[in-house]
Amino acid sequence: MKPILRTAAIAVASLFASSVWATNGYAPHGIGQKSKGMGGVGIALVQDSVGGGMNPAGMVDLGNRLDVGLEWFRPIRSTEFVGNSMIDGFGLPSYYDGSDAKNFFIPEFGYNRMIDERMALGVSVFGTGGMNTRYDNGIPFFNQSGHVTGIDLMQLFVVPSLSWKINDKHAIGIGLNLAAQLFNAKGLQNFDAPAGTPQQMSEAPGSVTNNGYDTSYGVGVRVGWIGRISDMVTLGATYQSRTYMSEFDDYKGLFAEQGDFDIPENFGAGIAIQATPKLLLAFDVMRINYNGVKAIGNPMSRLFLGNPLGSSNGPGFGWENQTVYKLGVSYELNPDWTLRGGWNHGDNPIPNNETFFNTLAPGVVEDHLTLGATWDLGNGQEITFTYMHALENEVKGSASIPPNFGGGEADIKMYQNAIGISWGMAL
Repeated sequence: MKPILRTAAIAVASLFASSVWATNGYAPHGIGQKSKGMGGVGIALVQDSVGGGMNPAGMVDLGNRLDVGLEWFRPIRSTEFVGNSMIDGFGLPSYYDGSDAKNFFIPEFGYNRMIDERMALGVSVFGTGGMNTRYDNGIPFFNQSGHVTGIDLMQLFVVPSLSWKINDKHAIGIGLNLAAQLFNAKGLQNFDAPAGTPQQMSEAPGSVTNNGYDTSYGVGVRVGWIGRISDMVTLGATYQSRTYMSEFDDYKGLFAEQGDFDIPENFGAGIAIQATPKLLLAFDVMRINYNGVKAIGNPMSRLFLGNPLGSSNGPGFGWENQTVYKLGVSYELNPDWTLRGGWNHGDNPIPNNETFFNTLAPGVVEDHLTLGATWDLGNGQEITFTYMHALENEVKGSASIPPNFGGGEADIKMYQNAIGISWGMAL
C-alpha cells in the first residue's frame, strides 16, 4: 500500500476503533448507545441507525435519521504468575499490571434514508472489537530486557445496508461488512529468535514483534429479519458471515496462516415484548464462533508439536466459541425521558490451560450490568446516555505455563467501565 493510503487508513481506523478491548470476548456487548444501555439487545429491536449494524432489517422502521455517539471505555486487566521457576528463581515480581494504557474513546455514526415507505438505505459505522494490553515493565517470558510488552488490535466496520418491508409485519435487510483492522505487537522478542537457532519459534523471524502498526482489510455480509408476530411480540434473527481479511504481512511470523486474522462469524435470535404501553422487554441469544479462526482458536500447545508461530496450523490464543445472553428493559417515564437497564452474560472463552499467551489478551469478563436514558429535546432531536460495568472475573491457570517457560500458572483478571453519549435526530 502506498504510504499516503496507509496513513489515511490508520487515521480512520484509529478514530473509530481506538485501541479498545471489547466485552463479549473481543466483541462489543452492543451496537449503538440505546442497545448498550439495554444489555446489548438489538436483534428484534433496532432503535437507532448505528444499531442497524446488529440487524439491518430494522432500519426500514426508523425513518430518515442521523446518529452520532462517543463512548469512554476503561478496561482494567492484570496477570499474576504462580509457581513458576523463572519468576521464583530470579526473584522477579509475580504481579503484572496490563493497564498502563486504560482510557479509550470510541466514536460511532449512523445514517438512514427512506427510499419509499417500504425500503431504506443506511450506513452504520462502529468499532466492532479489539484487543489491548500494555505492560510498561515488560513480561520476562516474552522479553529479557524489561521492554514494554503488549498488543493493540483495532477493528472498524462500515456497513452500508438495504432494508425492505415485505409486508406490514415482516422486514428483511442485508448489509455489506467493509472492515479494517490495525495491529501492533511489542516486547515479544523471545518468540522472535533468528532462523536456524535452537530457540527459533516462528516460521518468519523478524515478523513477530516491534514492527509498528500494520493494516488489514476485508469484506463480509450480514443479513437479518424482523417480524411482528402480534401487537405485543416482535421476533428477529441475524447472521454475520466470517469476514475474510487480508493478512498482516508485518506480523506473518506471529499469527497462524502467515498473518491471517479473519473476523469470526456470529448469528443470533431475539424477541421484544411490549408488555405495557410504556414497558418494553427484550432478550437476545448470540453465538460467536471464535474457534473457527486459527489465529484466535488454535491452542498454544501447537508451538511444541512442530507448528511454529505463523505457520499454516500454528498456535493461536486457544479461544473457544462463545454464547452470549442479553436481557434489556426500557420504560417510558414521561414524554421527555425513557429509562433503560440490562444484563449481558457470555461465558469466558479462554480455557484454564490457555491463560499463558492470553496475558496479552485477557478477555475474561462474563457479566455486564448496564443503565441508560434518552432525553427527548423536541424537534425530532434526542440525547442518549449509557453506563456499563463488567464485573471483575479471574481465570486461574491450570497447566497453563509450558515447562519450556518454567511451568506454573498464569492467572488473568479483568473488569471494565464505560460511559457513552449519543445525539440522534429525525430528518
